[in-house]
Amino acid sequence: MQALDQQVFTDILQGNEAAFEKLFKTHYSPLCRFAYHYLSDKDVAEEVVQSTFIGFWEKKERIQIDASLKSYLYRSVRNACLNELKRLKVRQVHAEAVLVEGEGHSLAADHEVIKDELETKIQEAIQRLPEQCRLIFRMSRMEELKYQEIADALQISIKTVENQMGKALKLMRLRLKDYLPLITILFAHLLKP
Repeated sequence: MQALDQQVFTDILQGNEAAFEKLFKTHYSPLCRFAYHYLSDKDVAEEVVQSTFIGFWEKKERIQIDASLKSYLYRSVRNACLNELKRLKVRQVHAEAVLVEGEGHSLAADHEVIKDELETKIQEAIQRLPEQCRLIFRMSRMEELKYQEIADALQISIKTVENQMGKALKLMRLRLKDYLPLITILFAHLLKP
């Protein structure tokens, strides 16, 4: 360390606030510009430099300076800037994770509401079918019986089952046409991996 730096540092070690203030005034603006190159934010750069000087004053008895005071300060500010960048990156990653997680919960809740509303509308549409039509539709779609099994169970022809199912599907499409976008959204969500 040069003699001048050694004298300033010795004065600061003895608690000489005037020496510290002179060091601060000499290097504050250049260090702020230096920090700005790392952080691209004037306010954050100034905070980092101020914190570096505060840390320097508080830890003055434990500081070992090999080169010059100036190089020590620049190295300290550079390290503080790198730490700040890491902190900001962690904060950004955390914020993005929270946002994505929140969107996921929001989408899941939206899809649950859509699903519930759609189920209600489907049940209402089924209830409005003519009695035989409704019975055959339920046996086919809910109980998953084949047309022949339905015909045998109800003692009717398979052609009657086919006609009644055709009628039921046509009426259901008609009554649920306004809900086609909801069905599309729900199925798109369910088919996602």
